[in-house]
Amino acid sequence: MTNTLKLLIIYYSQTGNTEKMARAVEEGAKSVVGIDVEVKYFARPEELAEVDAIILGMPTYYHDIGMDMKNLLEEASKQEINLKGKVGATFGSYGWSGEAPNMLLEILKNRFQMDVVEPALRIKYNPDKKGLEDCRNLGRTVAERILKSSLT
Repeated sequence: MTNTLKLLIIYYSQTGNTEKMARAVEEGAKSVVGIDVEVKYFARPEELAEVDAIILGMPTYYHDIGMDMKNLLEEASKQEINLKGKVGATFGSYGWSGEAPNMLLEILKNRFQMDVVEPALRIKYNPDKKGLEDCRNLGRTVAERILKSSLT
């Protein structure tokens, strides 16, 4: 039997909407047996290398990704943290434009060569009941994917 599979959810939230999404993603991931799920507001680049899957949550501010998330990914890139083949996904809330989750997904896919779950999950404003269920499904999908890949 392999070690416990680890999934890291890193998110930023200013109004609380993306935090609600993060908690629902966590709930969905934890519904899959054999997955250790950790949710953080901040992570060091080295921590990305220590997990089997990474889900990033970021709201869109002024058509862009927040600085903390940008810095994390830039540092991981500079340190040449190897994420190739790890499972990745992104989510976030937005008010009018909503680019951040898609931008993050592109970075995970193209820069880090991760096995990403597409499309990015984007929810306008506060996630409703259906939105929260979509978040749980995203967490479950990522957890099931790393479980399946560990068996091959």
